[in-house]
Amino acid sequence: MSDLGSWGAEAPASKVSTMETPWPVSRLGSTIKDYIDRLGFIWVEGEITKVSFTNSMFASLRDLAAESSVEIHAWNLGKIDQAIKQGDRVVALVKPVYWPKNGKLTMQVYEMRKVGLGELLERIERLRSQLAAEGLTQVKQPLPFLPNLIGLVTGKDSDAEKDVLQNARLRWPEVRFRVIHSLVQGDKAAPQLVEAIKTLNADPEVDVIIVARGGGSFLDLLVFSDESVVRAAAATTKPIVSAIGHENDRPVLDDVADLRASTPTDAAKRVVPDVIEERRQIALLLQRSTVQLTNRINSGMDFVQQMRSRPILANPFTFIAQRSQELGLSVDRGRNAFGNLLALEERSIQHLRQQVKALSPQSTLDRGYAVLRTSDGRVVNDASAVKPGTQLKIRVAKGDVSATAN
Repeated sequence: MSDLGSWGAEAPASKVSTMETPWPVSRLGSTIKDYIDRLGFIWVEGEITKVSFTNSMFASLRDLAAESSVEIHAWNLGKIDQAIKQGDRVVALVKPVYWPKNGKLTMQVYEMRKVGLGELLERIERLRSQLAAEGLTQVKQPLPFLPNLIGLVTGKDSDAEKDVLQNARLRWPEVRFRVIHSLVQGDKAAPQLVEAIKTLNADPEVDVIIVARGGGSFLDLLVFSDESVVRAAAATTKPIVSAIGHENDRPVLDDVADLRASTPTDAAKRVVPDVIEERRQIALLLQRSTVQLTNRINSGMDFVQQMRSRPILANPFTFIAQRSQELGLSVDRGRNAFGNLLALEERSIQHLRQQVKALSPQSTLDRGYAVLRTSDGRVVNDASAVKPGTQLKIRVAKGDVSATAN
C-alpha cells in the first residue's frame, strides 16, 4: 500500500499511513489541502473557455499549447474584467484551493486581465532581441538552385497550398513536393507546426522547407511568433522559407528564416527556377559561346595565316640555303687564303733553294772546278804536301777520276 505520509519529509513517524494504521479520508483531504495551500499565489496564462458571470465567475482556463485545462472561479469581481469572453487570452493571479469535503481542486482567481496587443508586441520584440543576441537571425543558408524535393507546411486545402503548388509547377513541371498539413492559427497550431518542421528537416530527400499561410490579422498570425515554432525553424539544417504573406506585422519566423517571401506565390517563384527563363538563358549563353568560339577560331586562323606568310615558314629551306651560301663563301675564303699562303711559302722555299744551290760545292764543280783528295779522303789544298807517286782522286762535276802525283 502506498505511503501517503511520505509526501512530507517532516511528518512524524506516528503520522505515517500503513496497512495497520490507515488514515481516514478526512485526514487525507486535510493533508492534501495543507500542501496545496503552500503553493500560494501563482500568475498563469491561458485561454478562457466556458465562462459565466453572475455574482461570481466560473470558467475554465486552457493551456495555449498543450491539451491541459483547470477550473477557475472568482468570488470577488472587483479585479476581474467582466468583458472577458470565451476564447480570450488572459493572465490571471490564482491560488490553488482544495476542497476536502468533495475532493475537488479549483483555482481561485484574485486578479485577471486580457493580454492586450501592446503586451503581445512587447513579448514579440523581446523574443526578437533574444534571438538576435543568440545569433539565430544573422546566419542564412543559401537556397538550392533546383531542389530535389520541397517540403511544404501549410493549412489543409488552403489557398496558400494551391498558390505554392500551382506556381511552382508552372515554372518547373517536374518539381516534387512533400506537403504536411497543419493548423496555422490558434492555440493548437504551434505544436503541429513544430512537428511538421522537424519531420521535413529529418527527411533526407527534402532540400528546402516552405512554411506558408495566406496572410491574416495580427492575432491570426501570432503562432508564427511562437518561440517553439521559431526555434524549431532556426534549428533546421535545411534552408527554410517563410511565406506568411503579411507585410505590416512581420512575424518572428521571418527573422530566423533563410528567406522571407512576401506571399506564398512569391515563395514558389523564389524556390523554383522558371524553366522557360532558364532555357532562354541557356540559349543565350550558347549563342554567346558560339560567337566567342567562332571569333577565337577566326583569330587563331588569321594568326596561323600570318605566321605561314612569313618567309621562314613560306620556304623553310631559305634559312638552310642562306647558311649554305655563307658556308660556301667561308670555304672559298679559306681556300684562297690557304692557296695564297702556300704560294708565298713556295716562293720562299724556291728562294732558299736557289740560295742553297748557289752555295753548294756542286755548283762550283759545275763551273769546271775539281776537288783533289788523297786515297784516304783528305782534301788536298796544298800541292807541296803531295809527294810524287801519291794516289789521288779527283772529284769533278760528274764523277771521280784517279790520278798519280808526279
